[in-house]
Amino acid sequence: MNPSRRTFVIGDIHGADLAVRQCLERSEFDYASDRLICLGDVCDGWPFVRECFDELLKIHHLDYIIGNHDLWTLQWAKTGETPDIWTSQGGASTLSSYKDGMPASHLRCLQNAHWYLEDNERLFVHGGMDPRFPMNQQSRDVLVWDRDLIVLAHRFAITHPHFRFSHFREIFIGHTTTQLFHIEEPARFCNVWAMDTGAGWSGRLSMMDVETKKFWQSDRVTDLYPHIRGRG
Repeated sequence: MNPSRRTFVIGDIHGADLAVRQCLERSEFDYASDRLICLGDVCDGWPFVRECFDELLKIHHLDYIIGNHDLWTLQWAKTGETPDIWTSQGGASTLSSYKDGMPASHLRCLQNAHWYLEDNERLFVHGGMDPRFPMNQQSRDVLVWDRDLIVLAHRFAITHPHFRFSHFREIFIGHTTTQLFHIEEPARFCNVWAMDTGAGWSGRLSMMDVETKKFWQSDRVTDLYPHIRGRG
């Protein structure tokens, strides 16, 4: 590995293109040499999903982990299906972003996405995992939809802050916004890092250097798009 390459992780983007650009600019991210691990759910929310993917695909070392909203979008891109459960939870904004259909490069990004990523004793996954089972036995529904891990980690952190879920040194997840815990920054509960800080709602997008734990945030997304409703 190039010793000068930094590795970053970014939380759920949900169509907030201006927030992505702010995080990349504020971290002085190097598109040619640095690595970005995206925890999924770039889709659904603010109506600039196309612009988000255009920006992310400029990055030479991008690892994309698929989220539940990404799966809904991928199903639409492949079949044309627009179920109410999707369109009512942000899918309508994704459709408005792709009035002429999804470009092949964006489709490939979703089709080739990881279900999870293990790297240097760290796990990166969108939703969560069941600590009772090895990663190759995890249900895909758990990987993209789970909230039990973050709820347990938040509970354990109060009385057992050094408890480790599974064998990983650190687990980075998205999916469940830290706003539920009245926190607006990336939050560590035991060995679990929660990186979704509410960019799909009224919060901010967050991006972290996985080694130093220094993080950068966008402005509040409702201030970036004052005339648009998120998750629409």
